[in-house]
Amino acid sequence: MMLKSRRVAKIGMGLTAAALVLSGCEWQGVNSLPIPGTEGNGPGSYTVDIEMPNVASLQRNSRVRVADVDVGHVTDIRLQDWHALVTVQLDGGVTLPKNTVAKVGQTSLLGTLHVELAPPLDEPAEGRLADEDTIPIAHAGLYPTTEQTLASVSTLLNGGGLAQLNQIDTQLNAALSGHETDVRSLITQLDTFTSALNEQKDDIITASEGLDRLAGTVNAQTPVLERALDSIPPALAVLNEQKDNLSNAIVSVGNFAEVANRGVTESHDDLVRNLRALEPTLRGLADAGPALTQALGYLPTFPWPLDGTPNFVKGDYANLSPIIDLTLGRLDNSVLQGTPAEGSLIALETAMGRTLGRQPNVATTANPLTAPMAGSGN
Repeated sequence: MMLKSRRVAKIGMGLTAAALVLSGCEWQGVNSLPIPGTEGNGPGSYTVDIEMPNVASLQRNSRVRVADVDVGHVTDIRLQDWHALVTVQLDGGVTLPKNTVAKVGQTSLLGTLHVELAPPLDEPAEGRLADEDTIPIAHAGLYPTTEQTLASVSTLLNGGGLAQLNQIDTQLNAALSGHETDVRSLITQLDTFTSALNEQKDDIITASEGLDRLAGTVNAQTPVLERALDSIPPALAVLNEQKDNLSNAIVSVGNFAEVANRGVTESHDDLVRNLRALEPTLRGLADAGPALTQALGYLPTFPWPLDGTPNFVKGDYANLSPIIDLTLGRLDNSVLQGTPAEGSLIALETAMGRTLGRQPNVATTANPLTAPMAGSGN
């Protein structure tokens, strides 16, 4: 039995020595040796480098997790350009985007750490993480450790103001006690007020945009406003020098208004009578309005009407066909009317036997409208 135990011991020592040789004859503790059965050692597995600003107490062979599932392990941790470079080996079936985020988290309160990989939350996923890719330091970080959490809780409990919260709660209870109805009414009014504000938000936004445009316009006119402000003091000085004249002018305007009012009051009756006397004339003009406007159209082309001018004026010549009435009756009424010889040509025409179509004598012919009432006529 003793020989058998010695043989087993020798075999164990040999295996240990072989492991040391295979690991490059470099001993950095148990974690420097690969652990059988860890994730990331299967077929198709691939390695990824992670630039970490802080790895805390992360060790080799620490687990790599995605959504709380082990998918690989840490194979190496080394220093590069003032930050840690962590190499992890992942299972071949793990699919992650190119811009994956990596953080060192605490698995348990005992201090075990792991690397957590996840797609980014503040930007869309891009590409696919492949073998020998590097996750930059901008996408890496460290979750708060147990020590940091306990320190924050201690700060909150000791100097974070919990005692002041108790005092504030006591004072609020004392202030609101007995005023529950008023507080409830205040809350209701605040709800109504906020609802009204919410309904008017479009108008408020429009008004704000209008104020913004007004401010922009005023700002663009700053030089003009500055010149105006510079010109106002001299103008005020001139007004101050002329204040006596301005006062006298205002008093004179008041006196003129008083005199005008007195004149209008005293001549009121005469003015009314004059306006009433003008009423028939104005009414006649209104009644003759269409004829008056038509008659004005004959003045520029007298003695020919304007609307007939295109009929007898063709280019540079005009067509005229005058009709001249030289009958004795027409000549008598046109030429001899009002003279001592009035009616002589009409009498001659009658003596010559022309009675049809004869122009009646204006002087001797009775008015057909008034003759029946007068009881006489020719």
